[in-house]
Amino acid sequence: MQALAELTSMQVGGVPASIQVCNTREQLIEIAKTLWASGDDWITIGGGTNLVFSQDVSNLNVIQVKTTGIEKTVLDGKQVWKIQAGVDWDELVKQTVDAGLAGIEGMSGIPGSCGASPVQNIGAYGQELSDVFLRAEFLDYESGDLVILEPKDLKFGYRDSAIKRGRTGIITWIEIELLDLEGLSRPLYSGQIAGALKSEMGKQVKLTDVRESVLALRAAKGMVLDAKDPNSVSCGSFFTNPIVSDSFARTLSSDAPRWETQEDDGLTVKLSAAWLIEQAGIGKEFSLPGSKAAISSKHALAIVNTGGATGEEIAELARFIQERVAAAFGINLVPEPNLIGFAN
Repeated sequence: MQALAELTSMQVGGVPASIQVCNTREQLIEIAKTLWASGDDWITIGGGTNLVFSQDVSNLNVIQVKTTGIEKTVLDGKQVWKIQAGVDWDELVKQTVDAGLAGIEGMSGIPGSCGASPVQNIGAYGQELSDVFLRAEFLDYESGDLVILEPKDLKFGYRDSAIKRGRTGIITWIEIELLDLEGLSRPLYSGQIAGALKSEMGKQVKLTDVRESVLALRAAKGMVLDAKDPNSVSCGSFFTNPIVSDSFARTLSSDAPRWETQEDDGLTVKLSAAWLIEQAGIGKEFSLPGSKAAISSKHALAIVNTGGATGEEIAELARFIQERVAAAFGINLVPEPNLIGFAN
């Protein structure tokens, strides 16, 4: 049987108790219900890009989601796409751009499968899944029922959702709404993309230009899966950018990157986790003595497997980063990937 290191972008993880591959929605539902009835430990894997596994996963049963298929309809004049959970996210983005439809072009290059996209409300360069999300079919672990989840049920937040916060189950498909803007993008909400395209915030540009710009920016940071780039042996951004109060943000030096956000309790500020890491004394290519886990040479926010690292080494470096940032700034960095099989 395969080790999970062979099924994940971080390339860590031992051999599980079982791996069951689901090529259809019906298989996925049947296998999940059977496994749940056994009471054994389980997890689903799509692209394996947001998971860090321990070497000891011998009691874990893996459901590998490889379902495919996209249904495209026009509903009340709106473009609605229903996508099976196993579809590769970036392939979906490419198809929308090729079709001249706007809405997710800024999320080009994000690795992983579509079924995982609502779990942490994926996003980049001014766009989030919640901007286009309509609903998802969800096999609920507690009841065993198939239910339809709408945005109000998922309670989306910044890289967050009700599923990430503990609602257990499996997404079988998602449905999104896209815009026909005659080949143009949504208004630009990313200063980086606007700058790269020599445009302005709020302007619309060609969809293809946005996609190409995003892919180039992500590649420069080692955030695009590429067999030729050792920096892509990672989970991408390892920590979310922390959101703090405006008053706290004012205590930081003026050169700290920051973006104002609006929460229910008032004005907040999103900080750059990469800046905090570097200011805490952890630079690119940093590694702990004897460890094969390291900070990317391209971006301080990515932890990479330099060759033969274990999940334990990845987790150890992540904890070290958290401790250094907490000591320097009093901020607890929250990991984006799920760490599986490690002692708390």
